[in-house]
Amino acid sequence: MKRSLRTMRSAVLALIAALALVGSVGSVASAAPAAASRVVYDALGDSYASGYGVPPYAECGRSQSAYAVQLDGRHRLRLDDFVACAGATTTSLVTGGQLAALDADTDLVTLTIGGNDIGWSSAVAACLGGTDAQCAGTVALVDTRTTGQLPALLDTVYAQVAAAAPNAHVVVAGYPRLFSPEYGAYLAASSAELSTLNASADTLDAVIAAAADRAGFQFVDVRTRFDGHGANSPDAWILGPTDPGAFHPTVEGYRAYTAAVNSALGPVKPGCGRHHR
Repeated sequence: MKRSLRTMRSAVLALIAALALVGSVGSVASAAPAAASRVVYDALGDSYASGYGVPPYAECGRSQSAYAVQLDGRHRLRLDDFVACAGATTTSLVTGGQLAALDADTDLVTLTIGGNDIGWSSAVAACLGGTDAQCAGTVALVDTRTTGQLPALLDTVYAQVAAAAPNAHVVVAGYPRLFSPEYGAYLAASSAELSTLNASADTLDAVIAAAADRAGFQFVDVRTRFDGHGANSPDAWILGPTDPGAFHPTVEGYRAYTAAVNSALGPVKPGCGRHHR
């Protein structure tokens, strides 16, 4: 009888121990961390940000080839609002409502803006279709606008972006050089004039990079990725003047944009702005 009681007691204790183990496993399972949340991503800017040049387009010349769309899903990014608009300037970005996409929940913002403020395309047109004097004069005028007027415009719009998305990491993507002078003259522009246009693009990117640094934003330079792939090269990643999207990236060009931003971005944590200073 005593042996039976001991046997029964042992069985009960074993059962209690087993139940306790199951309970502890259940507790551990319920306490497991939730799946990592996604990074809320909003994309602003002009035609280079909207993907213009690669149709079909949605409103504002937005293309599925845009670097913002291609970045969706990488680094746990969730593209929440894609509001970049072809033709946007630093002023119309605000008046056109792009800032409404941003709020305190925005973790990441990408932005390309500034080229339309200075009439960059007018320099390209003057050099490819005008005289040497027209080319030199228009490039000089654009460079003066770039260095004299653009910094204040960028400072203003960057401050508005920072205020609208106070917790976000902001990435500013620059512009590519449009030509490859090593392949010779192009239309009415000599190799030297193509180099002058590229130097003007360098000035634009330098001003944008400096403004981004002042704002605590991260600047991504795309120029080297387009080396050898200008509009006049045999393997062009920039559309030529006869294309409706003239002097915007091709599909390959937007892939280069995506690669540049993706490579520079690194991890972005939801709810923790990682401004680059």
